Amino acid sequence: MKKILRWFWKAMLWFFGLSIASVILFKWVPIPFTPLMAVRFVEFKINGNDAYFNHKWVPLEEISPNLQKAVIASEDGNFLKHSGFDFKAMQKAFKNNSKGRRLKGGSTISQQTAKNVFLWQGRSYLRKGLEAYFTVLIELIWGKERIMEVYLNSIEMGNGIYGAEEASRVWYNKKAADLTPNEAAGIAAILPNPRKFKASNSSAYIERRKQKIVRVMRYIGSIDYDKKTDK
Repeated sequence: MKKILRWFWKAMLWFFGLSIASVILFKWVPIPFTPLMAVRFVEFKINGNDAYFNHKWVPLEEISPNLQKAVIASEDGNFLKHSGFDFKAMQKAFKNNSKGRRLKGGSTISQQTAKNVFLWQGRSYLRKGLEAYFTVLIELIWGKERIMEVYLNSIEMGNGIYGAEEASRVWYNKKAADLTPNEAAGIAAILPNPRKFKASNSSAYIERRKQKIVRVMRYIGSIDYDKKTDK
């Protein structure tokens, strides 16, 4: 029993040490590859398709503020206010799910970033616990501006398309810095299921989502990442 406890203690120390070190490293270093990209690569191979992914990292200054506003409007309206978790949104999602409505996770941009960069997909309690742990770490070590930069450079924005720069090129044949409000809303609108929906030449459902996102974007105003969050 003592050996088991000693091994467990050492494993925990290694986990905490490596996890904190990786978060510190990625505060400064661009993230070239995520677990989801690896999963999609394997899926392409298993299905007999050409395995590919389009991904190009760009600094946040080269991503239009329109897209930053669009993902806040569509994914996490309180991103600049909360400290990683939006408990009101989580409670609302729980109520909707318990009533048999369309499943919604209530995850913040910070939580999604933690999951995409450090963890696997799924709904297990272990993964959710680790997601909460990494969310706290990136909120403390990275801050809002870096979280947004990593989020917009890492998330899936189409089938084999990752990050704002490649999504802008594929969907609108332009750089991420040049996205208009409507184009930015188009990319944000497909994020719940980016492999099913199209940001351009969209379905009626996505067009309605675009219009709603654009309306919300008008009320966001300028983005101040240095503003202290509410505790």
